[in-house]
Parts: sequence; C-alpha cells; structure tokens
Amino acid sequence: MNKTMRSTILLRKYCTVTPKSTSQNFFEEMKKNFIATNTFQKTLLTCGSAAIALLNPHRGDMIACLGEVTGESAIKYMKSKMIETQEGADILREKPRINTSTVCFKTLSQMPENTLGRVYADFMKENNITADSRLPVQFIEDPELAYVMQRYREVHDLVHATLFMSTNMLGEVTVKWVEGIQTRLPMCISGGIWGAGRLKPKHREMYLKYYLPWAITTGNNAKFMQGIYYEKRWDQDIDDFHKEMNIVRLVKK
Repeated sequence: MNKTMRSTILLRKYCTVTPKSTSQNFFEEMKKNFIATNTFQKTLLTCGSAAIALLNPHRGDMIACLGEVTGESAIKYMKSKMIETQEGADILREKPRINTSTVCFKTLSQMPENTLGRVYADFMKENNITADSRLPVQFIEDPELAYVMQRYREVHDLVHATLFMSTNMLGEVTVKWVEGIQTRLPMCISGGIWGAGRLKPKHREMYLKYYLPWAITTGNNAKFMQGIYYEKRWDQDIDDFHKEMNIVRLVKK
C-alpha cells in the first residue's frame, strides 16, 4: 500500500467531522455580529482596549477588539500571503471554521501519537481549552477581511500546539512574537513587547536566552502559519509537518 492510499484511509477513519460552515453562512453570521464604527469611535476603542489589555492581559475581549480596530493593514497583508499558496487560497474560498461543531476532538484524541490531530487534541485537553472560546469578529466591515481575522483567532491554539508552546505568559509572549512577525498585527507585536515585561526574573532570563531568539527565527523562516489548512493535515506526522513548514523545535541547552 503506497503512502497516498494510507493517507486516504487515515483521513476517512479519523477525520469524520467535516466543516459545515460555508462562505454564505459566515457572511450571515458576520452581518449579525458587525458593529459599525466611525474614526472617532475606533480611536476610543483603540485607546480603551489597549489600556485594559495592558492592565489585564487575560481580557480576551479587549485583546480581540484591539486586534480588529488596529489591524486593517495587517489583515490585508495576511490575506495576500494566504492567496500566494493553493492551500491558503482554498481556506479563503471554503472558509472552514474550527470549533466543536466542525472538529471532533474525541476522534482526534484517538489518533496515533505524534500526528498533528493528536498533538492538537492533547494540547487542548491538557490546557483545558475549548475551541468555542474564540470571539466572533465585530468591527471589520469587509467580510473577506473579517474571515481572515476570525481564522487567525481559531488557529491560534493550533499555532501553540504545533510549536509546543504552553499557555503560560512565557509561551504566550513567544507565540505573539512568531505571530507578530508573520502577520504584522499591531496587537501581536505590542503583546510580545509589553507581555515580556510581565515575566518573572527566571522566565525573563529564559526568554532572552532561548525563547526570543527562537521566536524571531521561527517567525522569519517558517511558512506562513495562517495559510496552513490544518484540518486537512490531522493525520500528518508532527515531525514531517515541522520539516515541511521549516519549523525547528525549541531546544534549551
């Protein structure tokens, strides 16, 4: 049995839940959630969400708001990067969603160890995270750009999982640097800078010695992680995934 046939069997066996959302479904959802704002209101939202997020980095709603009202140029850049590859273009056309209605985490948790799907499922379970926790986009009028931002949020945990980065402050800051370099989102860049200031001395030393240099290298060298169709790669060996995506796991000597 050749590699292609084995891959097909695995996909049929393990990837039993397929995305149900279509472009039209997303557009309808976006219209219900959209909140129109003018320049003055965007400025207030930017200042307010930035201040609150800085004081309390666990306020996901403020971080989400900040990302939307300050990220238009970056989101357009992200879309252009996705269009560059067939995989990214497929994502933009099909508009898959990642939540418990479209992904069967029980199935993923039963996949062979070291597959991308198993790595993701284990990460979510170990960190007590649900894929339904990502807020809907509210302040972006263009439906295509709104989807790009929504996709960014829904693959954030997959970026964590595939990079083997924990959800503590050190892991979050490291992932923010990788995402900031790749997406150019001001929210990610500021999160990487200001988040580092919250690290405790021991973690700050590790951050400067290992994590930050690794994050910069990974952000620059890895393939664009927002343009990866993870849902079609659940059965891929994580080591093969890293090799294909030009990712080198962090090693602390």
